Amino acid sequence: MAGPSLVILAVFLILPFFLAFGLSFTNQRLISPNPTEYVGLRNFESLLGVGTLTLEPLRGENGDLILGDDGAPTYPRLRGYTRNNPDYPHLNGMREWISWSWGENRIYLLASDVVFMRALVNTFLFVLIVAPLQGALALGLALLVNQKLKGINAFRAIFFMPVVVSMVVVALLWRFIYDGQNGLLNTLLAFLTFGGFKPVDWLGNTSTAFGAMIAMSIWQAVGFHMVIWLSGLQTIPEHLYEAARIEGASRLQTFVHVTWPGLRNTAVLVLIVITMQAFALFTQVDVMTNGGPIDSTQSLVYQAVQRGYGQQDIAGGSAISVLLFLIVLSISLIQRYLTRERT
Repeated sequence: MAGPSLVILAVFLILPFFLAFGLSFTNQRLISPNPTEYVGLRNFESLLGVGTLTLEPLRGENGDLILGDDGAPTYPRLRGYTRNNPDYPHLNGMREWISWSWGENRIYLLASDVVFMRALVNTFLFVLIVAPLQGALALGLALLVNQKLKGINAFRAIFFMPVVVSMVVVALLWRFIYDGQNGLLNTLLAFLTFGGFKPVDWLGNTSTAFGAMIAMSIWQAVGFHMVIWLSGLQTIPEHLYEAARIEGASRLQTFVHVTWPGLRNTAVLVLIVITMQAFALFTQVDVMTNGGPIDSTQSLVYQAVQRGYGQQDIAGGSAISVLLFLIVLSISLIQRYLTRERT
């Protein structure tokens, strides 16, 4: 009876998993007349290659700094150092990722694949922000609805409702909310400020697009984790709360010494689930921004799909998938180790 399920798992899960590992060491493309060749770690090197370069400002014949129109020092062209320069062979083909001033000099952090690096940083930033905020907000909602009040089930249903709606539909709705002209958010803020608020293109601005996506993601999934917290709260014996009340414990003391210890296993589960879901960031990016503006909302999964199918670079997409798997596996093992029961 388990045969059909095992076949489906093998074909659609296990086989692609091993194929991704194998193809990440080749130059495989989706449609190509060239034969597939083994290239070793070249795909990973092109993704993870980084370097630094320090440039001194240009000076005139008298030794004075050459200033630009904005009054700032000017520097040599970066391309001259990163294109077939025998003095800097390790920087060949790299582009500027981040740069900053250090005294008179300019320090450049270069990357072989700037878009991938942005996607990597964005994904980690997304996880670091979403995991604690979503977990804490879900716990707060669970504490609110874990009461024997009339009509409390209606509130539980309302908070859980966004979870049952497709992420594609939610992303489309929030794209309308974030619209830079007549979006609901701009209209509401203008109303609250009596017209003083100037409309913002939330998804078209590099400084707001990623934050807007984070806010929507937290709102959409918080109900799911609320239910998990709620199930954990309802497993805590009532007599522990009665003992705390008899001892005169405050609400904060009760939470710290009764509720939170009773939620230990639930907290581990919620933390791991949120982390894995956050690393799988894709639908929001694909529907709301397509990775823009200026690659400010790129993610690892979106890059893997874009490379594998958009650019037909199966090897590059597989390499990104392998890196993502190793990252998630490492973080999950670290989380499990840090939250283990200590005897």
